[in-house]
Amino acid sequence: MAMPTSLSVRNLDDDLIARLKRRAARHGRSAEAEHREILRQALAGEGEPSFDRLAAELRALTAGRKATPSEVLLRESRDER
Repeated sequence: MAMPTSLSVRNLDDDLIARLKRRAARHGRSAEAEHREILRQALAGEGEPSFDRLAAELRALTAGRKATPSEVLLRESRDER
């Protein structure tokens, strides 16, 4: 199990902080505990994408770009030495 880590969220507007504190009070938690619960709930349904899905996304993002084969890049790098 991973060690607990701190996370600071900066530049929140006063209204958002007040709403968080009111929500926390309704649930009988501290604002920090409420913040953790909101994050936990927001991310609960998200699984880690598979390698195949990530690779497909990368291919889609780079479609149509000119690519230099790695062996050419390696050869050029060796020649520069």
